[in-house]
Amino acid sequence: MGESVLRYEEKEHVGVITLTRPEAMNSLTYQSYLELEDTVRSCTARVLIITGEGRAFCAGDDVKQILGSSEPPPEAFVERAKKTAGLTPAADALLYTNIPVIAAVNGPAVGWGMELALMADIRVASENAKFGELFVIRGLCCDAPGLGRLAQLVGRERAAELLFTGEVIDAETALAIGLVSRRVPHAELMPTAHTLAAKIAANPPLAVQALKAGLRRTLDPDWQDTGRWAIEQIRELRKTEDSQEGVRAFLEKRTPVYVGR
Repeated sequence: MGESVLRYEEKEHVGVITLTRPEAMNSLTYQSYLELEDTVRSCTARVLIITGEGRAFCAGDDVKQILGSSEPPPEAFVERAKKTAGLTPAADALLYTNIPVIAAVNGPAVGWGMELALMADIRVASENAKFGELFVIRGLCCDAPGLGRLAQLVGRERAAELLFTGEVIDAETALAIGLVSRRVPHAELMPTAHTLAAKIAANPPLAVQALKAGLRRTLDPDWQDTGRWAIEQIRELRKTEDSQEGVRAFLEKRTPVYVGR
């Protein structure tokens, strides 16, 4: 583990996780996943805000380290995944926490960055925010949140369009289709998120946690089963020529050519 890639601050029962790889648009490394999981699991705040430093919320997986490398994941990552039945451990932490989570989306939230936003209970978007399930253009299936949450928010047909095309939408469109609850000027993003978090944190925490658990009980799929299926699909799809071409094209900054193999 190198220097920390996120920052955690807590004040007046509100915790804030900030991804701190702005030079890489806060793309996620294995270390990012481990730190994100640990921070969520150890959090004792009444409300949690997640955001990114710099111009991006999160650009998804670091393509060079995670998708473009033939090296296996670190042993710690593999061992943790065994404990969550295959569901991405950071996703397991976020999907099963009873702490309300607000995503303060300050810029692009794409790939697993969009999955991260989907795992929040409430999404507040800056006017600079963009959203995209880019997995298909890497020749991959999305993770469990894209399958289990996106259609709940925007309807099956719009979810299918976003998933099948890999289209990136702006904050105004995200608000119009119900992907986010608020779109605000960029300078007002964090003040808006903090005001909302403070209002939630002022309520009886056990009642708020019970309400969140009730929403999960009523609306959510079996996350571990969905996550296990998604990871199996991703593992097999990564072996395909199309997935390898998608990664090469991204790194070479060109349009990919898919062959259906």
